[in-house]
Amino acid sequence: MEEMMKLDYTMKKETAKQAWIGLQSGGTGKWQWSLADQTFYRDTYRNWNSGEPNSDRKNAFCAYMYKYSGRWYDVPCDEPLSFVCYEETNTSTNRFILINEKKTWREAQTYCRENHTDLVSVRNQTENEEIRGMMQNSSYWDFSIGLFHDFWEWSDQSNSSFRYWRSNKPSGGLNCAAVSVSEPHYWSDVSCIEKLPFICHENRLILIKQNLTWRQALNYCRNHHYDLVSVRTEEMQFWVKEVVQDASTEQVWLGLSHDCAQRIWFWVFGTMVCYQDWAPGNGTWNEDCSHEKRSGAVQSRGQQQWIDMPQSYKLNFICSIYNR
Repeated sequence: MEEMMKLDYTMKKETAKQAWIGLQSGGTGKWQWSLADQTFYRDTYRNWNSGEPNSDRKNAFCAYMYKYSGRWYDVPCDEPLSFVCYEETNTSTNRFILINEKKTWREAQTYCRENHTDLVSVRNQTENEEIRGMMQNSSYWDFSIGLFHDFWEWSDQSNSSFRYWRSNKPSGGLNCAAVSVSEPHYWSDVSCIEKLPFICHENRLILIKQNLTWRQALNYCRNHHYDLVSVRTEEMQFWVKEVVQDASTEQVWLGLSHDCAQRIWFWVFGTMVCYQDWAPGNGTWNEDCSHEKRSGAVQSRGQQQWIDMPQSYKLNFICSIYNR
């Protein structure tokens, strides 16, 4: 969903109704979870009933859990069922939410993503039993989970299972995917011979996992790339949040510096700070300049907001690759 939010900024500049994305149908497909990038438990735990999945019904490409046994069965994705969402927490456990209303699998997925995190992914037998226990007080027997059999794959061969189809898509027989320019940018399957605008992807930022002072980081970026990153828009902040997740330090230097004489914060790129995402209590105009200058960093964990720190601290840092 964070990447969909970044895509939103790109789509606002387009006048066409649709644009190609790098998703296409092909191959035999595989069972995978609705949640994107689950490399930790993508193809590990399964609790199919004996003989399942059997695909004895046409298009039985989604999975549900039977409340009495906790076993899983395949089912057509357009069959309305009650379902289970989950909510990410700051701990190692997730919060499960049982929804006692019937929706198709895609409708359930959309509901969970809009109101919680996603349709539930079941990582182990303990979670399976916890979810099954929640179902016992419901009048329904079958509950959709976030497992689906998918024939669609990304052109860069990445393992992301994230999908953002309209509730009635894909409709079948069309093997390429496009994103709608209109809100909220759902995907549709489209004939591959259509001629549409398209969206490319390139890395704009690079995380350097060396621990340097702010001044050393600035010199490194200018010698090896373009500059320490300037975060002048919310769109750029989305890119920064994605990059810093792999940092080895709790904070990561940005190209943000404080001028003690003028009592202002500015970007090394040469612009004033307009867009801001300071953590509470940080980034004030009256910084203490009696000991050493302070510069801005972004938290690599938690809310990933900006904080001000003494320039002598040694942190990872983010370089921008080019001036755009």
